[in-house]
Amino acid sequence: MNKLISLGRIRVFPSLILLLICGSLGLAFFFFSSSPASAALFATVTPTQENLWAFVNLPKATYTRTPFSTPTEITTLAPLPTETPGVMAMDVFADTSVQINNLAAGEQIQSIPAYSGSKYILVDISEQHMYVYDGDTLVYSFVASTGIHNATRAGTFAVQSKIPNAYGSTWNIWMPSWLGIYWAGGLENGIHALPILPNGATLWAGFLGRPVSYGCVVLGTYEASLLYDWAQIGTTVEIQW
Repeated sequence: MNKLISLGRIRVFPSLILLLICGSLGLAFFFFSSSPASAALFATVTPTQENLWAFVNLPKATYTRTPFSTPTEITTLAPLPTETPGVMAMDVFADTSVQINNLAAGEQIQSIPAYSGSKYILVDISEQHMYVYDGDTLVYSFVASTGIHNATRAGTFAVQSKIPNAYGSTWNIWMPSWLGIYWAGGLENGIHALPILPNGATLWAGFLGRPVSYGCVVLGTYEASLLYDWAQIGTTVEIQW
């Protein structure tokens, strides 16, 4: 039997050394091959899911605007009375103490009775609005229409006539709830409801709130009836800008 220890040193056979080297290399290869690093280096990546998207060139959508349909029927407004100045004849229906018949230019109406009450009517041309007061209390607030081309005169006047349904011969119209307020030659301007044409149509319906008349102050039918019942002969009427 050979001695393995000689002079304090370990003597190893060459075959044993070779065996140890081979074992070490085998272990190193085993650990490397089983590690994630080796899988990242040598493994072939196989997709697990096919691509479900792709680029596609689509043409830009075009839009055709449908033109607005043109109405085939046009509503015709009631004809407006002529602007030719003339004399207005007032005919009276129902009981009244005032009657006006074709006054010539410069002829004066009967004197207005003195009024000592607190009723007051204010017409604002710029606002196209009427404010009705009893003292400091606002009784009514109405949308109104005054004369075109500044035909309504500004100033302080008074109710000088009350006619339930006045007829204007110049324009062949009826003016319900007439309150006469001042004279311009032989033509009396006043406050009244929307005029009625001979065929029964209402003139200027839908146009309140803008100048439409030829000097008078026009109210809605219901509003004019309220004012007519409320106002008295001599009630102050102020028209301002």
